This record gives sequence, C-alpha cells and structure tokens, in this order.
Amino acid sequence: MDPGRLALRSCKALNRPVLSRPQGWTAWPCPEPWCLMPTVPNTPPCFSSLSISGLESTSCVPEAAWRSLGLLPRRNSMHLLGPLLLLLVPEYLAFSDSEDWKFEHPKTLYAWEGACIQIPCQYKIPEKREPRNNKRKVLDDLTVYHNYTYDQTAKDFRGSILYQMTKMKEFQGRIQFLGDDMSDCTLHIRSVNTQDSGVLGLRMISGADKWMENIFLNVSKTAPPPLIQLPLEIRESQEVTLTCLLNFSCVGYQIRLQWSLESFQLLSVTSTTLTTKTVSTQSKLTMQPNWTHHGQNLTCQLWNDNAGGLLSYKTVQLDVKHTPKLEIKVSPEDATVKEGNSVTMTCQIISSNPEYLTIFWLKDGNRLEEQETLQREKKMVTLTLPSVTKDMSGKYHCVARNDIGSEQSQVALQVLYAPRHSWVQIQSSPAREGSGVALTCMAVANPPSTDYTWYHNNTEIWRSTNETFYISKVSLSHAGKYSCLAKNSIDSGPMSRDAELDIQYAPKEVTIVLQNPTPIREGDNVTLTCNYTSSNPRVIRYEWSPRGSWNELVPGVLTIQKVSWNAGPFTCAACNTWCSWAAPVNLHIKYAPKGVKVLSIIPHSEIHSGDRVLLQCNFSSSHPTDVRFFWKKNGILLKEGRELSFDSISPEDAGSYNCLVNNSIGQSTSETWMLQVLYAPRRLWVSMSPKDSVMEGKRAVLTCESDANPPISQYTWFDWNNQNLHHYDQMLRLDPVKVEHSGAYWCQAANQLGVGQSPPSTLTVYYSPETISRRVALGVGLCLAILLLAIWGVKFQQSWRRIQSQQGLQENSSGQSFFVRNKKIRRAPLSEGPHSLGCYNPVMEDAISYAVLNFPENDTPRIGDAGTSEVPRLSLNRDNTVTYSVVHKRQVGDYENVTPDVPEDEEIHYSELVHFGAGGRPLDHEGVEYVTLKR
Repeated sequence: MDPGRLALRSCKALNRPVLSRPQGWTAWPCPEPWCLMPTVPNTPPCFSSLSISGLESTSCVPEAAWRSLGLLPRRNSMHLLGPLLLLLVPEYLAFSDSEDWKFEHPKTLYAWEGACIQIPCQYKIPEKREPRNNKRKVLDDLTVYHNYTYDQTAKDFRGSILYQMTKMKEFQGRIQFLGDDMSDCTLHIRSVNTQDSGVLGLRMISGADKWMENIFLNVSKTAPPPLIQLPLEIRESQEVTLTCLLNFSCVGYQIRLQWSLESFQLLSVTSTTLTTKTVSTQSKLTMQPNWTHHGQNLTCQLWNDNAGGLLSYKTVQLDVKHTPKLEIKVSPEDATVKEGNSVTMTCQIISSNPEYLTIFWLKDGNRLEEQETLQREKKMVTLTLPSVTKDMSGKYHCVARNDIGSEQSQVALQVLYAPRHSWVQIQSSPAREGSGVALTCMAVANPPSTDYTWYHNNTEIWRSTNETFYISKVSLSHAGKYSCLAKNSIDSGPMSRDAELDIQYAPKEVTIVLQNPTPIREGDNVTLTCNYTSSNPRVIRYEWSPRGSWNELVPGVLTIQKVSWNAGPFTCAACNTWCSWAAPVNLHIKYAPKGVKVLSIIPHSEIHSGDRVLLQCNFSSSHPTDVRFFWKKNGILLKEGRELSFDSISPEDAGSYNCLVNNSIGQSTSETWMLQVLYAPRRLWVSMSPKDSVMEGKRAVLTCESDANPPISQYTWFDWNNQNLHHYDQMLRLDPVKVEHSGAYWCQAANQLGVGQSPPSTLTVYYSPETISRRVALGVGLCLAILLLAIWGVKFQQSWRRIQSQQGLQENSSGQSFFVRNKKIRRAPLSEGPHSLGCYNPVMEDAISYAVLNFPENDTPRIGDAGTSEVPRLSLNRDNTVTYSVVHKRQVGDYENVTPDVPEDEEIHYSELVHFGAGGRPLDHEGVEYVTLKR
C-alpha cells in the first residue's frame, strides 16, 4: 500500500486533523531549527496526534521534540517511519492516544513575576476494571515535569521534576497538589518567575496505563495590560456595557480592576472566574455616554493593594457617535437691537461624529437662504439682517444634520421700538355697580411701557407706572369713556382708542302692592303687583316667592286663585341681569281651624274594659283663634268641650269618635278616631241552622256566637254530657245529622284576655217519614206476632189438657213407648183399609200427629226383599196386647228424626200403641214413615 495512504488512514483513525501538503514535506515557514519536516513524498502529516509540549496542530514543532520521538528521518531509508511509528511504539500510544484518558484544563495560563498560578484540572482514567477485584482504577503516581524531553534510549522522560506524588508531601517546593486520585489534578504554584514559562508535563500512571498531559505557562516580567472589550458602536445617551478582562486568577493573590475616564474614577465591581475552561478576572462598566465623552481616554487599571499597587493598565479612546453639536454667536451679543439696526448671527458646529452633512437657519419653520452665508471648511453658517424691523423679532433656529440625526439650537432676537397700537382693556365691562373694575392700557412695545397716563371723558385722571388702573367700587359717576397714553425707554406712543365703561345695576326700590280689600278669607282671589323705580339694563322678568300654580297674566301682576289658608308671605323680584327683591307682604288670611285631631291622653297604650280613658281635642292653627270644641260618636253629637273622659270604659263605649272645632270662619272636623276596648269573650250563645229542630239525614250547623276584642283565638265544643268534642272551629257541622245527635250543646271561646262559656242550646232531631213507616210496620208485625203467639198458646193449653186427660187412660196400658218427630206433614190417605192403625197425638194436631203401623197377620214374622216389609196378619182371637211388628226402614234421610250420632231433640213425642180391635188388615206397601221405635 502507498505509504501516504497508510499514513492518511492512521491519522483518520486517531481522529486528528491532517496538514495539507500536496507534495513532499518541506521546511515550515518558521526559523530553524524549530520547523524541520520529514520529506516523505505524498504523506500528509498528522502532528496534532502527538501531544508534544502542548502544541496545536498548526504549531511549529521543535526539532528536539521530533528527534526525541524518533520521527525525524536520518537518511532516505526512513521515509516510511514518519506516521507509522505512532502505531508501533507502545510508549507513543500511551503518550498520544486521548480516547481513554480525558483531561479538562486551560491550554495556557498567564502570570507575572511574584504572582501565583492556579491550574484547575480535571481528568478521567480509562474505564478499565481490575481483573481480580473489579475495582475502579485510581491514580497511582503523578510526576510534574518542567520543559521535559523524551529519552529514546531509556524509554523515559527527562526534565526538571517539580512535584512527585510518591513522596507523599502536600508541598514540594513552590508546587501544591490540590487534587485527588480519582478525578482532580488541580495544582497551585507560588511566586512564579519568568523561568517558569514553558511546558508543564503531568506524567500520570494508573496501573499499566500511562499518560503525559501538557500545560503551557506564560510568565512575564511584569503584569500584562488588561483587555478592554468595547461594543461595535457607542451612541450618545444609549446605555452600553464595557468589559475589562485579564486572563489571570489565582487564589491567594488578590487583584482588582479599576475604571477611570480622563482621570475620573468610575464605580465598578471586579469578578473572577477559575474553571477548567476559563481563568480570568473581569470588570463590567455600564454607562450612558454623552457627546462630550467622544475622544476621551477610558482606562482600565490592574491593582494589587498588597504588592506594589498599580500593576498595569490599558487605555482606549472612546468613539461616541452623536448628532452635530452647535454653538451660536450673535452680534450684538445679547441679540437685542433697535428697530432699523443690523444683526449678525453665526452658527458653528463644535462636534459631529460622523461628519455633518448640512447646516442652515430657520425662522418659523422657513429656511432663510438669502440672508445666510455657508463656510463649510469652518463648519459654520452666518445669518445677516441689515435693517431689522419689529416683525423680525422672534426665535431663530440653526439646524445641522449627519448620518446619526439632526440637532438644532435657537436664539431669540429682540427688536426694540416705541409703543404702538395702544388700547384700553376693561375687565368685567359692563360692570355691576359696587363691584371692582380693572382697566388695562395695552400697548405693543419693546421694551414694555413703563409710564401710563389715564383719561376719563378726555380729562386726565391718573398717572402711574402700572399698566392697570383699578377702581375698587364703581358707581354711576364712573361710567363714561376711558383712554391711555403709554411710554417706554425708546419714546412715547400715540393716544389709545376710547373704551366705554358701562355701569349696570339691579332694579331699585322694588315693592309689592296688594290690590284686594281686606280682610282676605281662605278661598278668595288675590292680586299682587310688583313695582320698581329704575333699572340698568331694563327689567326682563319677574320672580315670585313662594312659587305656586298661580298665573302671571301680565308681567309684574300676580293673580292667586282661591288662596290657601297658609299662603304667604309673598315677595317679588324685578330682574334684569340681576334681581332685586321686595320686602315680604303677609296676606293675613282668615280660615277655619286646621289640623284638628283626637289625642289619647290616658292611657297611652291599649284600652281595656274598666280602664279610665281621657281624650283631648287638639288643633294646629286657627285664624281667628277664638274656637269651640264638640264631640261626636258614630256621627251623633255627644257633648261640648275640649276633653272627653270615661271613668270606667266598657265595650259599649267603643266606636268612631270625631272632634269638631269651629270659629267665626267655619268648622273643622278631625279624622275618625276609632276607640277600641279590649275585653274577654262575653255574651256567648249557640245558634243553630237551619233551626233547632232538624229531620234526620239533613245537615245541622251550630255556630258559637260571641262578642270579644281581640277576636276569639280558639273555640271548644261540648255536648249534653259535658264531653269535649275536640272541635275547635267556630262552627260545628253535623252532616248528615242523626237522631242520636239530639241533645244540648254549648261552646267555650278564648282570646288573650280570658275565656267565656255559652249556655246550652238543645238540638232536636226527629225521624224522617221513611223511618216512621219502617217503625210502624215493625210495630204492626210485632203486634200480629204477639197475637199469633197468644192464639197458639191457647191452643197449646187446650192440647196439653187433652194430652193430660189421655195420659190417664194410657197409664193402664201395657204397650211400649216410641218417639215420633214432627217434620214433614203427611196425611193418611182416606182410602186406608181397616188393617191400618193410627195413633193420634192431639198435641201435634197441626202437624204430623200419627204414624201408620203394619201389624203382622200371623205370629211368625217373615223377612221379605230388601227395601220392603211384610207384616203378618193378626189372628182374630188375639188378645189386647201390643204386638211388635217388623218395620221396614227406608233410607236414613227419609226419617227426619233419625240421624247418625244425633241425639233426639225435644220434638220427639211419646206415644203408646194400644190394640184397638181385631180384624185383618191389608198390607201397606208404603211402610212406616217418621217413626222411631224404642223398647
């Protein structure tokens, strides 16, 4: 591979800039022997990859440095050794490769003899862990060299050793190590001198990793001057900030920077910066320069108050941009000239940055080109006025412009002349009589007039140095024409024009005349006239007091329709510019008493029944004052007198009271005064609606009528048993009313003062026709029932007697007894044969009172089919004994007196069977009904 390309790749791998040389290396344009370059054809050098003595990639490399690294070719056979040695020698890699070791510190530090150097420094050891304990690597050794070299034979660095960590001393000579074994490599050097200038080499070892870091020191004999940094442009009246900077800062060596402007010290604050990127001391000055600062010297001084005072300084000249500054000179100097003389005014530019462009004169905004003369070399323009007049007085402006702006200056030209155009100015004319008047003599003059002569109707009346003639209190005699004569230091002026002083006054001797005959009564029509003797100006209107709805049909004549009792007093004013009022006139109107009212003297609060009450009749006014008093109750005249008293008032005294007061003009009545007497409920009674007798089913309303003040607050109702009905309204409604509601009712009423009770009132409720009909029907039914019961009783008694008589016959019979229940009525058929025997029971005559028995025809009974009975015939020779027969029993339901598990009731009657004779009997297939046989 081409050596040049190989070296180029090596430089790029090291991320270093390449010095561009199109052909072989030639000698650098630096003095020998500092710049000896290899002559390898087409090989771009990458010297910045070698941190030799801290030089930059564009620095001139000393020959000794190149030879110490073995990079200088000894013969032509060394063409390929230039950049390739960087990759072959491990020591060079440790020396130059910065990808692992990283440092932060200032490239170069500056100081002067006697000062100190503080080197802020930070480093970072390559991130490699110990293979055994995996601990972070620390700095094992630090050696500080001064102007070192590299011994190729010994493979080590040579030079003055200023500090070595292995000696375990904080101070070694003038050097103090302020860092640690992890990241801080800060150094402090005391009392430096010029021999300390050069390269400090920090040889740092951490295990197998080694590094040499270069720091440049520049120590001068004396302190270098600070650097003053100015903005690009400084303009007048614009705030700017200036910086004084010195690339020095060291702990323990105190310095300060002091500003001064043309030997005048300026206030400022000094600040220091001591970091790995910047080491400096600076002071900032903020000011608003004006145009006078242009060209002045601004100095920044370096001071050490403890060692030598002033160390160095730097001075710059301020370039302050400003508009042109002007100076005007006038001949005569005070710019005052008599009319007709000449004036010269010169305007010169005394300063302009940048140079002025134009300069000219203006008066009232107009340029005076004809009278001005421009002298550009002298930066001035001259304005000449050969014969001035009073109209040339005024302000003249000189204007100059440059690229920054324009500036102008003015001069006031005064032209002196005698008074002219005089006139009299009257303050407050026309003037009111009695007021003050100031007359001023106005005259156009320069200088102003100093002497004044006054004339009244062409007669001199006053001489004064004051332009104002003052009359403190004018009268009609002061009216007339006034003029004045003004004079100044130049001459007297002409007589002024006349001025008329007009004295005005309000109407005089204003009076009111009453046109009506007296006396005047309330409701009459009254006419008043307003008169006066003189007026200036003339009267234009009239005013009346008090104001009302009356009409002024003719100016100055007032007509009052139906005058009120309290009208007046009246006054009028005749008015021009001012008004004059007449003396008030009282009409003395006669009227009936006013403001009549009733007052409660005793008591002042509520009136209760039985209290003593005193009422008084009052009135507010009356004309005439001779009056009489009367009282009315409910519109009826009660008595005469001013007071009305009640020793013990009762509810009957309550009502509407009026008090009447009259005089010779008329009578007045007070407003109705309601006399309210408070008392407990009384006169209670119960009213019934529609009346006290009500048919059942209708509605009855009972109302508790009462008399009470204050009104009843609660009602309570009671019945004839004094039982509380728990009804608390005034009306008790019974809807619908019942017969049971008949009885006496009474109510109880209560208010705040007590309780009252009504007497009982009886309510009668009678039956309705429907109820009566039902009751009559029920009574008739009961009577019929009783009658039937009586008839049945008679029959029962008769039956009972027959039974008793028959029992006497049957007691001798040997027959057996049986029970017969009377339920269904069944009569024996008429066609029964002689074989049927019946047993008659007179008690049950109206019901079933017999049973049909079938007697057997022979002595041997025979049982037939189910549901039938065969009764044998009796023999003819049978005796009179009872023969038991087999009775065919039908279903149980057919025997109403025989039920399962049901005992026989009282309707079972006992009968005894007796043999009534012999003879055959036919079979009865119906069997025996309603019979129970017992043994």
